[in-house]
Amino acid sequence: MGRRIRWLGMVLVVCFAAVIAQLVNIQMRQASALDKSPTNPRNAIAQLDNYRGTILAGDGTTVLAQSQAVPNAKPGEKRYYRTYPGGSLYSGIVGYDSPYYGTSAVENVYNTYLSLHSQPAKTLGQLLSPPPPTTDNVTLTIQPTLQQTAAAALQQTVRSGNHDGAIVVMNPKTGAILAMYSNPSFDPNAISVPTVAADQAAYKADTTPDAEGFQPIEPMATFDPFPPGSTYKIVTTSAVYNLKPTLAGFTWGPGKCTKPGTIPGTTHVICNDSTSSAGASLCGGNITQMLPASCDPGYVMLGLKVGATAMYQQSKAFGVDSVPPVDLTTRFVSKSHFPTAAQFTTAPTHVGRPGLALVSFGQGTVALTALQNAMNAATVANTGAQMTPHVMSQIRSSQGSLVKKYKPTVHKQVMSAAAAQQVKRLMGYVVTTPAGTGYGVGFPRTEQVGVKTGTAQITTSTKLIDDWMIGIAPITDPTVAVAVVVPRQPFNTYGATTAGPIMKRMIAATLAEEKAHGLVPSTSTTQAPPPTAPLTTTTSSTTTTTTAPPATTTTTTAPPATTTTTTAPPATTTTTPATTTSAAGATTAAVGPARTTPPPGAARPPSRSGASP
Repeated sequence: MGRRIRWLGMVLVVCFAAVIAQLVNIQMRQASALDKSPTNPRNAIAQLDNYRGTILAGDGTTVLAQSQAVPNAKPGEKRYYRTYPGGSLYSGIVGYDSPYYGTSAVENVYNTYLSLHSQPAKTLGQLLSPPPPTTDNVTLTIQPTLQQTAAAALQQTVRSGNHDGAIVVMNPKTGAILAMYSNPSFDPNAISVPTVAADQAAYKADTTPDAEGFQPIEPMATFDPFPPGSTYKIVTTSAVYNLKPTLAGFTWGPGKCTKPGTIPGTTHVICNDSTSSAGASLCGGNITQMLPASCDPGYVMLGLKVGATAMYQQSKAFGVDSVPPVDLTTRFVSKSHFPTAAQFTTAPTHVGRPGLALVSFGQGTVALTALQNAMNAATVANTGAQMTPHVMSQIRSSQGSLVKKYKPTVHKQVMSAAAAQQVKRLMGYVVTTPAGTGYGVGFPRTEQVGVKTGTAQITTSTKLIDDWMIGIAPITDPTVAVAVVVPRQPFNTYGATTAGPIMKRMIAATLAEEKAHGLVPSTSTTQAPPPTAPLTTTTSSTTTTTTAPPATTTTTTAPPATTTTTTAPPATTTTTPATTTSAAGATTAAVGPARTTPPPGAARPPSRSGASP
């Protein structure tokens, strides 16, 4: 009997040991895998309980995304679906939450906050009995009034039938994106319904290119890079003051075209505002005169002087050739393009040595997104410090307590403060001097706006134009930076006439929004035209001084009561495309009759950038 009891006891001990081993195995070794297993009933229930936090606009009240209960949801079906009250107006930023395609943009980047997650224990009681899972609410930097203004401006001010475009508005001091609108856009409500077939149909429609070739689901502001045209002269000028200060006194001309043989690798020339010297307009002088008038041949020679290494170094410093560090889905955020220094000296075709001449004024193999160009303008405005662009302002729990608040950070120091000040001053000249390409847009002097126009020809065969403008305001202490691109425009359009009116509306709306919220002083002062020396050039040993009609001097009063005498650079009168060349030596020129300056009061067209080879 005793022997049997001993054997039974041993069996029981082994059984208890096996139970303990299995408990340790489950609780320690397999706990993580079991917790994440899709066959775990708790996970299956949680997956069906797909409630998400709310996404709010920068005003803290406008709902951009919220969860709605699925009517009459059956067992095994998801209980909630996402709705977007703003529809297509904010979809490029907010993104979507689709049962079939997943999440994008803010819905994706801040998914861990928006979806159900455990709450941290704050008391001993919560430590012993954890609180139930909750969601957080995300507030963005986007201002509804500015987003609405951007959408309306593209539809109402673009005269051609091509209304596709992108607008980015930033606070240069913080990197906050105040508005970012792209057209075409898509309605995220259609792709977020709880029916897979409906999601698939909506996705197919959203990925079908429109008449201009752009997919609605790809936000143009961050996804599509375009030749920046003469807006890239800001980068070329920055390279001078930041990396090649000995070129600050560079002068060219006056002239109509570059001379044969002066562009390495080709005998062809680039003319100002024409396909030939016969129809070209005269331009030139120092950088102070050439940038406001957007003198293409002058900037060709300046860029060649700066050199491939410095041009690439400054471009890379601005962020070209890297993905902007914005808090959006990287799938829809593209990097801009600029050739390496080696490609300018060794690569064949249009990238090679003549390519440096083209990129110096924003043509050829350089391409920027609207976000990147807005960052360029914001960097100049913020004394050379590029702030990290962001759309998240703060995150709060469902009970309203602060979970996370964005802290503005410097992404990189792109150039010295002194160099940025020089470039900022020249952007002001584009608006305040009669020869400036932004002079006729009609910016109120009280707003103290500085801009740079860009009119980039895509190819000679399509005869289409990408119209640009970047701007900052107020020039004395900028609080807003804007980039506008309107691609695929007819050949007779310009950055000043197409993007200019949009820029005017966006800067006015942003300054008004800032003033209404006490972000800037409630009173404005009138800015005097910046002091400019007469355009003095030397031709055949004869010095010629040229001033803009009707008078050589204009006296204005700057606050508080200072008198400044300003002599403007000469006005340019013709505006037709420039001739450009490829490394292979083939001339590419836009076809079209020579045109003259619009009547008084109209926006003065910028110099036409040459065609990309």
